[in-house]
Amino acid sequence: MLFALIPAAVAAQDAPAEDEVKTLDRIEVTGTRIKTSEAEGLVPVQRITREDIDRSGLTSVADIIQSLTGSGSALNTKFNSSGNFGFPPDGSGVGAGSAQADLRHLGSKRVLVLVDGVRWVNEASASGVGSSTDLNTIPLAIIERIEVLEDGASSLYGSDAIAGVINIITRKDFEGISVNAQYGQYGEGDGATSSIDLAWGGSTDRANFFLGLSYTDQEVIYSRDREQSSFPVPGTGVAFGSSGTPTGRFIFVDPNTGEVLDITPNNGASDPTYDGSQIGCVRTDDYHCFSTADRFNFSQYNLLLTPSERMGAFGQVRFEFSDAVSGYAKVLYNRRESTNQAAPEPLFLGPEAGTGNPLADNIFISALNPYNPFGFDLDSATNLILIGRRPVEGGARVFEQDVDTWYVGAGLEGVFDAGQRTLYWDVNMAFSENKAEQTNYGSYNIRNIALALGDPAACAAVAGCTPLNIFGGPGTITPAMLAWIQPIVRDESQNELALFTANLSGSLFDLPAGSVDFAAGLEHRRLEGWYQPDALTIAGDYNGVPSLPTSGKYDVSELFFELNFPLLQDTEIGQKLDFTVAGRYSDYSTGISEFTPKYGLRFQLVEELVLRASYAEGFRAPSIGELFGSASRFDAQLNDPCDTPLLNPSLAGNCAALGVPANYQQPNPQISVTTGGNDQLDPESSTSFSAGFIWSPGFLEDSAWAERVDFEVTYYRHEIEGAIQAIDAQTQLDLCVQTLDALYCDGITRAPTGGINGFNNRLTNLGTIDTDGWDVDLFWVFPATDFGQFKASWRNTFVGDYRAVGAAGQVQPQGPGIEVVDSAIPEWTSNFTLDFKRGNFDAAWTLRHISELREECGRAVGFPVCSNPATGTNVLEAITYNDLQLGYRFEDYKDLRIAVGVNNVFDEDPPICLSCSLNGYDASTYDIPGGRFWYLRADIKF
Repeated sequence: MLFALIPAAVAAQDAPAEDEVKTLDRIEVTGTRIKTSEAEGLVPVQRITREDIDRSGLTSVADIIQSLTGSGSALNTKFNSSGNFGFPPDGSGVGAGSAQADLRHLGSKRVLVLVDGVRWVNEASASGVGSSTDLNTIPLAIIERIEVLEDGASSLYGSDAIAGVINIITRKDFEGISVNAQYGQYGEGDGATSSIDLAWGGSTDRANFFLGLSYTDQEVIYSRDREQSSFPVPGTGVAFGSSGTPTGRFIFVDPNTGEVLDITPNNGASDPTYDGSQIGCVRTDDYHCFSTADRFNFSQYNLLLTPSERMGAFGQVRFEFSDAVSGYAKVLYNRRESTNQAAPEPLFLGPEAGTGNPLADNIFISALNPYNPFGFDLDSATNLILIGRRPVEGGARVFEQDVDTWYVGAGLEGVFDAGQRTLYWDVNMAFSENKAEQTNYGSYNIRNIALALGDPAACAAVAGCTPLNIFGGPGTITPAMLAWIQPIVRDESQNELALFTANLSGSLFDLPAGSVDFAAGLEHRRLEGWYQPDALTIAGDYNGVPSLPTSGKYDVSELFFELNFPLLQDTEIGQKLDFTVAGRYSDYSTGISEFTPKYGLRFQLVEELVLRASYAEGFRAPSIGELFGSASRFDAQLNDPCDTPLLNPSLAGNCAALGVPANYQQPNPQISVTTGGNDQLDPESSTSFSAGFIWSPGFLEDSAWAERVDFEVTYYRHEIEGAIQAIDAQTQLDLCVQTLDALYCDGITRAPTGGINGFNNRLTNLGTIDTDGWDVDLFWVFPATDFGQFKASWRNTFVGDYRAVGAAGQVQPQGPGIEVVDSAIPEWTSNFTLDFKRGNFDAAWTLRHISELREECGRAVGFPVCSNPATGTNVLEAITYNDLQLGYRFEDYKDLRIAVGVNNVFDEDPPICLSCSLNGYDASTYDIPGGRFWYLRADIKF
């Protein structure tokens, strides 16, 4: 109803005489609060225009941001996260189905997202309280352009702007109706993506309005449909599969003989002729010794591209009440429905299970259980070591997310004269909410499992309890058994943001080189978030990843100022030299108080050369999840250094000191790691420095070679102190075994059998993160000829250094040219685009280059897929993607434009990643799932 009334209200206003309307020629750009007509070039800002968005063939804001050369690894719809990643230490939840942005490889929670200069709400993941923004909450249809500030900006925008700012500018001055429709799919005939956007705008002399509707549907791609992702680790078969198999793996001590058995039913081997002689273990019963051949290939059930359906509606109206005062109101609603899927949930029981759930780790299976074939009790306290059974009868784990986002904002802005000077003011209020619900099908109730495996008399005393058969292999778990052990699990969470801002800017006084401009203001924000897991999870009965509720809120009040001093104007040493200084004081209800300054210089030596530099201090306050997140768990793929054969034989003594017996073999590489918030966290602090130049050589301007050429070079450096994170779990485990130091070993416990059965990995102010590098960009507009006109843009980012160090000096594994923990820091990323226009015809060719990466082969070192087994490293070869789009505009048909495009023209597959936790790909660095993606796009305007 609001959308229908806005145009009518606008049209009903009386139009003033044309000469009464006052046009404001001053603008505000991202990176400064001072409204000025000369703001360009003050700070390094990358602008993504509407034309750039349409040319990409992409249908998500996050996909566009993640394709930038300065972007790092972040969640997107290619991460099949639920059921596999568990809960991250920061309490944000797994973010299933969301799409985030990372700048400078500093993490998505250190990137501030604005919409029209106003903070956007953080995501609710339905598994925690998020500290990052889900860009899928912002429809592409409403965007006029995107401005990316790759510089620290806490003094201007407050917390979270350590790595930079993404400012999404919405459409305002839009006339008429436009419809954009696109359909595309991969060359293999799957992963179809369709979208349709409707934009409607109009104006009178006093007002304008804009309405945008958006719908996007992205269909699923299964891992089994791509050869590279059809096994847990590409090129290794089932060697790295799960020991939780449909037939079951049983490790126990036979009380009759004292023999340690590690057996599985004979029908479990992948080779039907397998009888155990291949590994020197022949049995005369229905079992054989468990070996690699019996492991389960869970990848067949995973998703490469998760299905995601998004619907959004946005409306805004702007009205000039007088020549000096105008106002606006805007509202947005967005809904995402997405799905993740994982293999049928395994049951790991016994002290080597390492789940952290006592109901599973201390399981007791009665000899009276009618399906127990061994004739004696299997007791975790005496003879049971591990049972791994995957009930495929219960189907895959399916996680369905429904995420709703609301945003309502209103404000007034205007100008007034103070003596001979004009001042600009604005006040704004906004409320936004992101609420997510997740429904999990295919998980299990471990308390009911324990009862169904125990004494049948105890089971019979409980209504609905049915004895469970985990011994009989696939098909032996009946519907009645499933009805007792398999619930539907529902979780939900919510993030809210309410804010008020007031700003004033203008000119203070004159200096010989010009006027001193200023901006000042205040901001008050209230943030509140909560996470409510299913009652089954709270009770500790959930077989999957356990977690507890989270709830918290805080307020922050801030004052800021910004001043620009002109130091030189038209002198012998240069045309113009400006010095800027900014500062913000923030006072949090949690007891944090911070002042962050920023200083900048802009020196225009001559018309064609500008030098600029800035230094900023920043901070990031702990998020609600980081402060108040309750104990939860994520399941990490960890290589125990004490696993036999030892990769480092010199550690044998240390392993023995930790209670690991000789010849110990790690039965399950999936180790449960406990995480949680810390209300004693301090804020992160940072310093950022950038320096560079913009050169537009005059001898090329309007020449035979070019209409205009711009060459930009920027050096950046970010240093973060007290970074909030947990030490990398594999690093902590390695250091514990190497040093036996309590600093690393405290919180890691082992069962009497040697396996890890407890791993505490909590948040702390870890240490430092330092990174630096260069952005080198070239923009070339060629002269227009009878043949047409070319434009070229070439953007490059070179990462010079990246070093993360823990509070005790432990070096984290990330670094330039390294792939680790499902993320990469390429030393060089490059995007080159060549545009061509001739009349109504246009074309664009884009090359996207990612330099070579290296990773540890780990246990895959003995397989041919490890490119350098001598050093235990694997090389992910450099890759260059080619994208092509051709378009034609039919002016006689409502300005209809038809475009056809192909991304990844030459069908490049992403390099194999041995260290990535799923699917053999790095889902945030490379095009997934590989192969060509073609699309057809139609734009029409009325």
